[in-house]
Amino acid sequence: MPIFSPRRYQPPFYPARRPGNPFVRAFTVVERVIKGWLFGCRMCGNCILQETAFICPMTCPKGLRNGLCGGASAERCEVDPSRPCTWYKIYERAEKMGRLDRLLEINAPLDGTRVGHETWLDTVRHWRQRGQGPRPIDLFVNGEKFRADWDGFFYSLRQPDWWQGDARHHLPAYDEPVSLLEANLRVSSFVTTAEIAPPLTAATKAMLKKADLLKPMVAAANFTDNASATARMNSLASSKLCLDTGLEPVMQLQARDRSRVVIESDAMGAAGLGIRNILCLSGDHQTFGPAPWVKPDQFDMDAVQVLWMLRRMRDEGVYLDGRAIKQRPQFFLGSAASPCGAPPKFEAIRAEKKINAGAQFIQTQPIFDHNRLLDWLEALDRRNLLDKAYILPGLIPLKSARVAHFMGEEIPGVMVPPDVIKRMDAVGDDKEAQQEEGVAIALEMIEKLKDTPGIHGMHVMAVHWEEIVPRLIAESGVPTPRFQNWEEWTAYNAAPAAPQPVT
Repeated sequence: MPIFSPRRYQPPFYPARRPGNPFVRAFTVVERVIKGWLFGCRMCGNCILQETAFICPMTCPKGLRNGLCGGASAERCEVDPSRPCTWYKIYERAEKMGRLDRLLEINAPLDGTRVGHETWLDTVRHWRQRGQGPRPIDLFVNGEKFRADWDGFFYSLRQPDWWQGDARHHLPAYDEPVSLLEANLRVSSFVTTAEIAPPLTAATKAMLKKADLLKPMVAAANFTDNASATARMNSLASSKLCLDTGLEPVMQLQARDRSRVVIESDAMGAAGLGIRNILCLSGDHQTFGPAPWVKPDQFDMDAVQVLWMLRRMRDEGVYLDGRAIKQRPQFFLGSAASPCGAPPKFEAIRAEKKINAGAQFIQTQPIFDHNRLLDWLEALDRRNLLDKAYILPGLIPLKSARVAHFMGEEIPGVMVPPDVIKRMDAVGDDKEAQQEEGVAIALEMIEKLKDTPGIHGMHVMAVHWEEIVPRLIAESGVPTPRFQNWEEWTAYNAAPAAPQPVT
């Protein structure tokens, strides 16, 4: 058991190519033993202990290097309940040390040429080659210069040239909206998106029927990307089919089971097909899927890294390996959030990191506790985030009491208050009565959302009950999309501005 970090979830990495120098090989073994004893080190080749309160993030079962997942809790890890959440430990210690803002830097994914190799000798080599300090003498004669040189040195060490992550907000490098969803969000006070579950078969008739049903009612439709590590038609194909019906899709792109090469390729393919909205997710762990499980490897990238990579492809015209992109893809980038997951102050740090990386809109996990949503929004406001991204709280209309219990007891990051479960249980066994009660609860939440400052609409996840969405929109009185095609946006944009009153 390491002294400073939770126990390792997986064994240390070993290099793809062993160093030829026998001294370096021996030194690597010694370093592996010492760092394993202290920190549970996996020999990732890019140590960020200084940024993570000296707790190794690679002890996270998902290998997340930029913050907690949506299912994190103070009691246990969602993947392995026998262990604590690594990132909870990091946040708690960083808060005690007054270093929470150090967690905002966007950390790089691992470099396969460095994985498994020693880093102590590499640190010395880098210090000597850099020639800019820190100089030990400055520690005694010029402490401020020493600290600045120290921070600059370790930044250059942990942020390779092909990544250059930072803690700043990066605005998109374009002015006009690249998608109808973005256009609607720019001019409307309340925008609704919905979710359509891709089919389990090659048949698309039912999915396209749902798209036609939702087309006049919502600004865009999400398509999940093998949620719960369970295979179904992929989000890319589903999104393209939806786009062909005239309803703009939001393609979900999760990092689980994908290397960075495949993520870049899928995103570029989506851009070539005219898919503009991409929701970047880390993804559910492999152990959430049905047996037989996929071998539970740690993820190559997390949601923050995917956002950073796709934003740079769009704004800087460069692949991760440095190749130039002559015709840049157009992306409206989004991400997810869990207002009812970790404490709001921790969730706000995670949201800020995603927004800084490139998230322009955020769709949340389903909200059943409005007060908890307000607490989360207040935490975002303290970090001046509410004007930097469009916030779309999630809404799930409960179809039965069984669904209410399942959502509250089995889905990480979702909180269903006892009074909601009690209302669903009190209806009895009548199926239609339970559905009507679920609709009533959803309509009550929509009324609260309509009057909630800081949000820009809602995201309805009907979970195979998509036919209820038009009713929810009609009965709640929320507006339908202002722009359903580019001709409407062009006409709006070309209209002369209203004359201003003379003062």
